[in-house]
Amino acid sequence: MANLKEIRNRITSVSSTMQITSAMKMVSAAKLKKAQDAITAMRPYAEKLTELLQNLSATLEGEVGGAYTNQREVKKVLVVAITSNRGLCGAFNTNVIKEVKSITEKNQGIQYDVLAIGKKGNDVLKKTHTIVDNQSAIFDNLTFENAAEIAEALTAKFFAGDYDRIELVYNQFKNAATQVVKTEQFLPLAPIAKGEAVAGDYIFEPSKEEIVMTLIPKSLKTQLFKAIRDSFAAEHGARMTAMHKATDNATELRNQLKLTYNKARQAAITGEILEIVGGAEALNG
Repeated sequence: MANLKEIRNRITSVSSTMQITSAMKMVSAAKLKKAQDAITAMRPYAEKLTELLQNLSATLEGEVGGAYTNQREVKKVLVVAITSNRGLCGAFNTNVIKEVKSITEKNQGIQYDVLAIGKKGNDVLKKTHTIVDNQSAIFDNLTFENAAEIAEALTAKFFAGDYDRIELVYNQFKNAATQVVKTEQFLPLAPIAKGEAVAGDYIFEPSKEEIVMTLIPKSLKTQLFKAIRDSFAAEHGARMTAMHKATDNATELRNQLKLTYNKARQAAITGEILEIVGGAEALNG
């Protein structure tokens, strides 16, 4: 009977776990809808802003962007690793951490520092990399203004010559079950080929140069905010998928334990019947 009690305790434990994972799945599904709507609404704006900036820059003569396009010899690189503040979301955080480590291992002669956005990435990467800042609190109030402050700080580091290149590493949201790890160059701005520009008969007021120089900081802030939004939506998708699988596994394990329990109980009852029958026969004999 002790064995039956142990199996009953395991069934109770698995059932409790299943209730928790099922609840977390529903919570993530609710949050995912809002986060997905936000990034879906933002992408067309971000893409159009980039397209406009590219078309304007490609039609200008000479170097446009000044310090933003300053291509220096790469000796120091800052990697902005965007993860989550919480776990239980499958390989979501692990994939970003692996990508950051892969980037640093490929270029041994370059110094890599990390700016962490997300507690999970910070907790792991601080053991092997230099963390210059931790901006995980942004997820407590994810707004464009807060992302813009981080973008301005990154730009200031690049202008000051602290880093020769700044890269973003994050999970891009595709759908609830799919997240793709992306590495994007934040600064310096990549040169734009003139042949890719779309010609248009426009009158610009003020000048093209002033418009471009106004758009570049806005474009950088939007790029960072979009990356964080992408990661935020991907996190909820990954957690919903992970909790769905965990719930399915817990259900399967509970069913197996119930079957084992019923077999053990049946065997125990059969054993007791055999003992009674054997005792009765002994008395009759």
